[in-house]
Amino acid sequence: MALDSIRGSLKEQGVRLTRQRQILLELIDKTGDHLDAESLYQLAKQKDPRINRVTVYRTLKMLKTGGLVDELDLMHYGGDQHYYETRLKQEHAHVVCLRCGKVEEFFGDVLQRLRKQVEAHFGFQILLARTEVGGYCAHCQTLRAREVDEARQRLLEGVEEPPRTTPKPARARSKRA
Repeated sequence: MALDSIRGSLKEQGVRLTRQRQILLELIDKTGDHLDAESLYQLAKQKDPRINRVTVYRTLKMLKTGGLVDELDLMHYGGDQHYYETRLKQEHAHVVCLRCGKVEEFFGDVLQRLRKQVEAHFGFQILLARTEVGGYCAHCQTLRAREVDEARQRLLEGVEEPPRTTPKPARARSKRA
């Protein structure tokens, strides 16, 4: 389990695992979501009202610097914010819906084959690989097709301006496999 490995790594680095750090680690590892710092703070505050933003940011920086969490931009779906997940797990790709923000994790041999192909082709030793794929989930594809059909119909009926087919970005949501 990633959380046990992180605890061991922190101990080896001489970092004390305070109750608040423990809460943050558990949230990052076990929520099933890719959390940004503010979401992490809000969830942590529910568990310990004394926790503050500074603790969250310092802990994230420490975990990132120690190579224990990855900071992701997830196709910049939610703007410039970053999302966090534990690093010590199987390599995977993030599949992000650019309309609703849903995030899925893809695990598979194809990623290892791609890594080996890149290493062989460029004579490159890969130490870290992050793969993000942006597109539209099945639900949003259906919605987009319906909106395009409705817009075409309105244009045929003489309505001047078709409605916007892509809503403003909302906060990214995620679901881990």
